[in-house]
Amino acid sequence: MANRQRGYVSIELDKSRKLKYTTNALAELEDVLDAPLTQLGENMAGIKTIRALVWAGLLHESPDLTINQAGDLLDYANLNDVSEKVKEALELAFGEQSKKNKVSARNGAGKI
Repeated sequence: MANRQRGYVSIELDKSRKLKYTTNALAELEDVLDAPLTQLGENMAGIKTIRALVWAGLLHESPDLTINQAGDLLDYANLNDVSEKVKEALELAFGEQSKKNKVSARNGAGKI
């Protein structure tokens, strides 16, 4: 089981894994999405964004994981479950403000 107090969220993909959004992973995510996290919203919750979010959340345990390899861990049947786990992990990364969807640009997090 993942340690929620340390920001880990368990997720079942090819095997049991843990999502965690470190500062470096979030910076990498912004590079891949070519947008600051403050611009992410429900309108950007497409498959490419979900794939990138999963990839960034797994970097702490698999630093050599590519975004395409992360995509291979997903399928249409598990996208809803994956999205919920990503949301949970992001809320842990950004704290209470994220739960309210009112995270300020000051701390680098946006509405996701």
